Amino acid sequence: MPGHTDNEIVIAAPLDLVWEMTNDLENWPDLFSEYASVDVLERDGDSVRFRLTMHPDENGQVWSWVSERTTDKSSLAVRARRVEPGPFEFMEIRWEYAEVPAGTRMRWIQDFAMKPTAPVDDDGMVNHINKNSRIQMQLIREKVELRAGER
Repeated sequence: MPGHTDNEIVIAAPLDLVWEMTNDLENWPDLFSEYASVDVLERDGDSVRFRLTMHPDENGQVWSWVSERTTDKSSLAVRARRVEPGPFEFMEIRWEYAEVPAGTRMRWIQDFAMKPTAPVDDDGMVNHINKNSRIQMQLIREKVELRAGER
Protein backbone atom coordinates (compact mmCIF):
# COMPACT_ATOMS: atom_id res chain seq x y z
CA MET A 1 0.00 0.00 0.00
CA PRO A 2 1.48 3.38 -1.00
CA GLY A 3 2.78 5.76 1.64
CA HIS A 4 1.08 9.02 2.55
CA THR A 5 2.21 11.80 4.87
CA ASP A 6 0.50 15.04 5.84
CA ASN A 7 2.36 17.55 8.04
CA GLU A 8 1.70 21.20 8.80
CA ILE A 9 2.99 24.07 10.88
CA VAL A 10 1.85 27.62 11.61
CA ILE A 11 4.47 30.29 11.04
CA ALA A 12 4.01 33.70 12.69
CA ALA A 13 4.78 35.60 9.51
CA PRO A 14 2.90 37.07 6.55
CA LEU A 15 1.93 34.64 3.81
CA ASP A 16 3.94 36.51 1.16
CA LEU A 17 7.14 36.14 3.18
CA VAL A 18 6.55 32.44 3.88
CA TRP A 19 5.79 31.84 0.20
CA GLU A 20 8.85 33.80 -0.95
CA MET A 21 11.32 32.11 1.40
CA THR A 22 10.05 28.54 1.02
CA ASN A 23 9.85 28.71 -2.77
CA ASP A 24 13.30 30.28 -3.29
CA LEU A 25 14.99 27.07 -4.46
CA GLU A 26 18.46 28.50 -4.74
CA ASN A 27 18.40 29.29 -1.02
CA TRP A 28 17.08 25.90 0.15
CA PRO A 29 20.53 24.84 1.44
CA ASP A 30 20.28 27.78 3.89
CA LEU A 31 16.63 27.09 4.74
CA PHE A 32 16.73 23.29 5.15
CA SER A 33 19.37 21.49 7.19
CA GLU A 34 19.33 18.39 4.95
CA TYR A 35 20.21 19.89 1.55
CA ALA A 36 23.82 20.46 0.55
CA SER A 37 22.99 21.97 -2.85
CA VAL A 38 20.28 22.81 -5.35
CA ASP A 39 21.11 23.04 -9.03
CA VAL A 40 18.41 24.56 -11.24
CA LEU A 41 18.44 22.71 -14.54
CA GLU A 42 15.55 24.37 -16.36
CA ARG A 43 12.86 26.99 -15.78
CA ASP A 44 9.64 27.39 -17.72
CA GLY A 45 7.28 29.97 -16.25
CA ASP A 46 6.25 28.77 -12.79
CA SER A 47 7.82 25.33 -13.34
CA VAL A 48 11.38 24.38 -12.53
CA ARG A 49 13.43 21.22 -12.94
CA PHE A 50 16.26 20.95 -10.43
CA ARG A 51 18.74 18.58 -8.79
CA LEU A 52 18.72 18.29 -5.02
CA THR A 53 21.77 16.88 -3.24
CA MET A 54 21.63 16.03 0.43
CA HIS A 55 24.38 16.12 3.01
CA PRO A 56 25.87 12.64 3.60
CA ASP A 57 23.70 10.42 5.81
CA GLU A 58 24.93 8.54 8.89
CA ASN A 59 26.49 5.93 6.59
CA GLY A 60 28.26 8.49 4.40
CA GLN A 61 25.76 7.99 1.53
CA VAL A 62 25.00 11.12 -0.49
CA TRP A 63 21.52 11.08 -2.01
CA SER A 64 20.75 13.19 -5.08
CA TRP A 65 17.83 13.31 -7.50
CA VAL A 66 16.06 15.47 -10.06
CA SER A 67 12.61 16.86 -9.31
CA GLU A 68 10.08 19.06 -11.07
CA ARG A 69 8.12 21.69 -9.18
CA THR A 70 5.32 24.04 -10.23
CA THR A 71 4.19 26.93 -8.06
CA ASP A 72 0.69 28.36 -8.30
CA LYS A 73 0.46 31.45 -6.12
CA SER A 74 -3.19 32.05 -7.08
CA SER A 75 -4.19 28.77 -5.39
CA LEU A 76 -1.41 29.01 -2.76
CA ALA A 77 -0.14 25.56 -3.74
CA VAL A 78 2.94 23.88 -5.13
CA ARG A 79 3.05 20.52 -6.87
CA ALA A 80 6.25 18.54 -7.24
CA ARG A 81 7.39 15.10 -8.30
CA ARG A 82 10.63 13.23 -8.52
CA VAL A 83 11.81 12.82 -12.11
CA GLU A 84 14.62 10.52 -10.95
CA PRO A 85 12.73 8.49 -8.35
CA GLY A 86 15.74 6.59 -6.96
CA PRO A 87 14.41 4.13 -4.34
CA PHE A 88 10.82 5.34 -4.95
CA GLU A 89 8.43 3.90 -7.53
CA PHE A 90 6.96 7.41 -7.47
CA MET A 91 7.01 10.46 -5.22
CA GLU A 92 4.44 13.25 -5.51
CA ILE A 93 4.43 16.26 -3.21
CA ARG A 94 1.94 19.06 -2.62
CA TRP A 95 2.62 22.11 -0.50
CA GLU A 96 -0.34 24.24 0.58
CA TYR A 97 -0.36 27.63 2.25
CA ALA A 98 -3.16 29.48 4.04
CA GLU A 99 -3.49 32.68 6.02
CA VAL A 100 -4.60 31.94 9.58
CA PRO A 101 -5.06 34.27 12.59
CA ALA A 102 -1.59 33.40 13.95
CA GLY A 103 0.17 33.90 10.58
CA THR A 104 0.57 31.35 7.79
CA ARG A 105 -0.17 27.63 7.81
CA MET A 106 2.20 25.62 5.65
CA ARG A 107 1.21 22.04 4.86
CA TRP A 108 3.24 19.32 3.11
CA ILE A 109 1.46 16.29 1.66
CA GLN A 110 3.49 13.45 0.16
CA ASP A 111 2.27 10.36 -1.67
CA PHE A 112 4.75 7.71 -2.71
CA ALA A 113 5.61 4.05 -3.03
CA MET A 114 8.98 2.47 -2.40
CA LYS A 115 10.56 0.03 -4.84
CA PRO A 116 10.87 -3.56 -3.56
CA THR A 117 14.67 -3.12 -3.67
CA ALA A 118 14.61 0.07 -1.55
CA PRO A 119 16.41 0.01 1.81
CA VAL A 120 13.10 0.75 3.57
CA ASP A 121 9.44 -0.13 2.93
CA ASP A 122 6.49 2.29 2.61
CA ASP A 123 5.73 2.29 6.36
CA GLY A 124 9.37 2.88 7.21
CA MET A 125 9.53 5.82 4.81
CA VAL A 126 6.29 7.27 6.23
CA ASN A 127 7.92 7.27 9.66
CA HIS A 128 11.13 8.81 8.29
CA ILE A 129 9.32 11.54 6.33
CA ASN A 130 7.03 12.42 9.25
CA LYS A 131 9.97 12.73 11.64
CA ASN A 132 12.11 14.74 9.23
CA SER A 133 9.24 16.98 8.08
CA ARG A 134 8.64 18.09 11.67
CA ILE A 135 12.35 18.89 12.08
CA GLN A 136 12.57 20.82 8.81
CA MET A 137 9.31 22.68 9.37
CA GLN A 138 10.48 23.83 12.78
CA LEU A 139 13.77 25.09 11.30
CA ILE A 140 11.90 26.88 8.54
CA ARG A 141 9.50 28.45 11.04
CA GLU A 142 12.42 29.77 13.10
CA LYS A 143 14.19 31.24 10.05
CA VAL A 144 11.07 32.80 8.53
CA GLU A 145 9.94 34.26 11.87
CA LEU A 146 13.41 35.71 12.40
CA ARG A 147 13.24 37.37 8.97
CA ALA A 148 9.70 38.61 9.68
CA GLY A 149 10.96 40.22 12.89
CA GLU A 150 13.68 42.04 10.96
CA ARG A 151 11.18 43.69 8.60
